[in-house]
Amino acid sequence: MFRDKQPINESIDRMCRWLYAYSSLIGHSNLKYPPCALLDSSFGKSLMMDTASTTGVLHPYWPRDLLIPTYVANDRSMSEILVFLFSVSGVFLLVTWLITGATGRLGTWRRLALCWFAVCGFIHGVIEGWFSLYYDIIPGDQSFLSQLWKEYSKGDSRYVIADNFTVCMETVTAWLWGPFSFWVVFAFLTNKPYRFVLQLIISLGQLYGVVLYFSTEHRDGYAHSELGHPIYFWFYFVFMNVLWIIIPLMLIVDAWRQLSAAQTHTDNTKSHKSKRN
Repeated sequence: MFRDKQPINESIDRMCRWLYAYSSLIGHSNLKYPPCALLDSSFGKSLMMDTASTTGVLHPYWPRDLLIPTYVANDRSMSEILVFLFSVSGVFLLVTWLITGATGRLGTWRRLALCWFAVCGFIHGVIEGWFSLYYDIIPGDQSFLSQLWKEYSKGDSRYVIADNFTVCMETVTAWLWGPFSFWVVFAFLTNKPYRFVLQLIISLGQLYGVVLYFSTEHRDGYAHSELGHPIYFWFYFVFMNVLWIIIPLMLIVDAWRQLSAAQTHTDNTKSHKSKRN
């Protein structure tokens, strides 16, 4: 009767993933993937056995036939992980806002830009730094930051399979743009002459990395995420990365204007001196 179980299997699996996303969002971390009553039936179990025989271990990642033999499910909910991420980022933002306000010479726009760089320093240096060091054990590791990456990987499974591009890109981001982000905050606070050069370098590097990040996944047909999922695709994969396109573009334009104005001033000064001579 059911000669080809795969389409039915995928439909049940998709429904279970959406139920799982909702249950994680409201804090029901005791619900294990997949939380679907249909899978308790004999037919459902046979479908999951077919999937298990293909994947080796049941997991919430795409494509569904992805092999992750060391995978261990998170014991922390989505809400716990997101609260941690946004709370710590908020602390960095608030502290930087207060510090930059103490100087009395930085405008609102500049202070917001420095808050952005401080948050980038945390995300690049700590979170992405963790991935660059432990990418090979993350699927089976239950450390908090490993669980954070396993949660994010529901929107991009390249992070749980140690994809070559992802590892290389995140390593560069962690060990260059992380320290550089804190450096640019220091440079503006101390009024260093190279501050806009740093801003331009970091922003160009961030923009280049994210463009490659999106374009490589586009060429793969968005195979590593559930296309259209409101949380995993649109929030994790799209929104949380598109910020590193929009904001760096604004900062690149800002640095361009500042450096161009400085060069114009230098050229005019040289011109006046040559006329006097």
